[in-house]
Amino acid sequence: MGTALVQQLIWAEYRAAVVLTIVLPLVLLVWATVRREGAIGRLLNLYWKVASLLAITVLLLAGAEPWAFAVAVTAHLLILGSLWFWEDINDELADLPPWRALPLTTRIWRWSLTVFTVAGAGASGASLRCLGGFEASPVCHLWQDPPEGFGQFLGSGLNFLFGAAWTPEGAKWAGWFGLIVYAGCFLSWFWVRWRRFGRVAGGF
Repeated sequence: MGTALVQQLIWAEYRAAVVLTIVLPLVLLVWATVRREGAIGRLLNLYWKVASLLAITVLLLAGAEPWAFAVAVTAHLLILGSLWFWEDINDELADLPPWRALPLTTRIWRWSLTVFTVAGAGASGASLRCLGGFEASPVCHLWQDPPEGFGQFLGSGLNFLFGAAWTPEGAKWAGWFGLIVYAGCFLSWFWVRWRRFGRVAGGF
């Protein structure tokens, strides 16, 4: 597969990720809040907590951290789990009238994101060769291009607002800090809440 084609596919994945992992769930969360749909609102709140790992992945990639590729695989798998893990939410969603706009849109988004995360996990898994460094393959640097552009955009915004310089090294350390906090929260949920409540989300 040519480098140009791989680059186009990578950019296409990032664009799809913006729509499926940011725009649509944000719209659905606001919609569910306005309509007071408890099950959908809880699903989306839990999704956002898990999906924050994608933002950490982008920061690590912008900082040229090779471990970002392993984090990317983990993020896709955890998002996939968050969509279907909760028994009580699944039951409540199944009871909602399928012809209503909000439940129907939520189901379409849920299945679309499921397909996307499976494909994304496969693509990220194929890039695990880059754990040895970005020089391991020319494709490794292609994965870094979109996050690097985001880092430059973020740096311009911070420089405009606060006069602060934003460097790839800063993105890398911000990503590691976020990953440590995320891991702490996940382990706390795993050892405390999951052992007590299992697959019941409740008011979580």
